[in-house]
Amino acid sequence: MDSQAPGDRDASKIKLNIKFSGRSIPVEIAVTSTIKDLKSLLLTLTNVLPRGQKLIFKGKVLSDELTLASSDIRDGSKIMLMASQGLHQGDGLIKKETLVLPGAKGVADVTRGKKGKTEDSVTKSQLERWKATGVIALSNCHLSTIPEDVWTCGPSARVLDLSLNSLHEVPDAIGCLSSIQKLLLSGNQLSDKSIGWEGLTSLKALVVLSLNQNNLTAFPSALGALRCLKQLHIENNKLTCIPTEIGFLTELQVLKAQNNRLKTIPTSIGGCVSLVEVDLSCNLLAELPETFGSLRNLKALYLGNNGLKFLPNTLFKMCLQLSILDLHGTEITMDLLRQFEGWESFDERRRLKHQKQLDFRVTGSAEFDEGADKNWEYGLRSSERV
Repeated sequence: MDSQAPGDRDASKIKLNIKFSGRSIPVEIAVTSTIKDLKSLLLTLTNVLPRGQKLIFKGKVLSDELTLASSDIRDGSKIMLMASQGLHQGDGLIKKETLVLPGAKGVADVTRGKKGKTEDSVTKSQLERWKATGVIALSNCHLSTIPEDVWTCGPSARVLDLSLNSLHEVPDAIGCLSSIQKLLLSGNQLSDKSIGWEGLTSLKALVVLSLNQNNLTAFPSALGALRCLKQLHIENNKLTCIPTEIGFLTELQVLKAQNNRLKTIPTSIGGCVSLVEVDLSCNLLAELPETFGSLRNLKALYLGNNGLKFLPNTLFKMCLQLSILDLHGTEITMDLLRQFEGWESFDERRRLKHQKQLDFRVTGSAEFDEGADKNWEYGLRSSERV
């Protein structure tokens, strides 16, 4: 748990409010950061690539090379983010409305207090839709608690989307949704003790678990019981550790844990042999376990903005599919990388992937996704870039 008392927040950091797409995004960042650093952080929160971000403060467009201090940005400052169309990664811009699935509006109306026959009919209609489709869509419905009617869906439920609400608790009753494959709880106010882990970890069919943007500091060892899990999204929390039992998740393909307070990664990570993408950027990591070399399927590894000085010795030698490596904001130099066995093969794969993206951009057959590549070489010291 964070031992810092309320009101004693780290003086080396400030909190900003980023106005984007009709919502306010709270961001905590070091006071010594540059505008470029802020844009990198906003990439994970908005999916907008840094080169597609225009940050405006006090009527002026902020340049990448400026620091927060030189821009007169202080604790509590409000900054507007404007995004260029098409310059995004993944599934596109992260907006509130993109997470509202069909049918959610009716539930939102009920939670705002509509009375009488309208409430009854909407509730009945909603329940019928949930049970027929298996999709319980309650994203952005102003919920502070999970409606009791959710539990009546039982084994018929396959997807439960409760993202972007104000939930303080996930009870053990979640376990009655025994066929759930996707559980989306991002953007709430959940803490370690407010989640019924016994119920949650009994969901043996769970494939996607999203708990990002909450107030979590740790996970229980029971996490290892989710043996079918393929995607784990825990970014933007206050996590200080990952349980050793994560090594039991042999089906896990995507681990997103950026923007936390992780100081170490357990050596058992080597047991997650199906991992394809790992994002550990913006943490407090000083080193990675040598067992990363066991991740033979690993293709993308994001390590930017950590205190790393070294990499596992077998990373390039054993991870023969690795083609994306983000080292922005670390102390790892090109001289060090060239000493690793397997460096030449990795560099060839990286350049080939980069060239293919450039070719796609020229031919128009696909967008050049700078966010996926993250131009890892620019994370190195300026005098040592490729």
